[in-house]
Amino acid sequence: MAVKVYIVYYSMYRHVEGLAKEIKKGADSVEGVEATLWQVPEILPEEVLGKMGAPPKSDVPIITPHELSEGDGFVFGFPTRFGMMAAQFKAFLDSTGGLWKTQQLAGKPAGLFYSTGSQGGGQETTALTAITQLVHHGMLFVPIGYTFGAGMFEMEELKGGSPYGSGTYAGDGSRQPTKLELEQAFHQGKYIATITKKLKEAA
Repeated sequence: MAVKVYIVYYSMYRHVEGLAKEIKKGADSVEGVEATLWQVPEILPEEVLGKMGAPPKSDVPIITPHELSEGDGFVFGFPTRFGMMAAQFKAFLDSTGGLWKTQQLAGKPAGLFYSTGSQGGGQETTALTAITQLVHHGMLFVPIGYTFGAGMFEMEELKGGSPYGSGTYAGDGSRQPTKLELEQAFHQGKYIATITKKLKEAA
């Protein structure tokens, strides 16, 4: 059976979604791994989203807690709100109490990726504060560390991401993930897929 890696995300302005698609490519590059993109439910009314200038959501399916339990490994992504994950993703995690009670996610690996509006907007705190969610589910946090190599030390161009996971800067919304940020996202997908496969084969 294929190793299932679920890339689960919330993206209001498509920045996180851009990273998610690249993470999927990286995960799919590992033999025997089947990567799937999922969105979490939106909690804001269409009227509010319209006033915020948010584009329509893509056709990536919406995940349920039951479907989440079927994954072997995960990469969770979200934009930051005041240095923490967006409320939409937190609301989804709040709905996973049934999985927590039975510890259905315990022992499964999970990584994180994110988007912030500025360099000081939470590239590390967003991931750091999200780890508490993984801990209560008994999940294994898989940071990318410095496995991305020289790209982790880039100083000539603005680059999101950190040892916690891949990332990007949205700025005023017009900035999109750069080539280097997308390469880091691909690496993260491949890295976590490889670890997920090893853990499942050893089980």
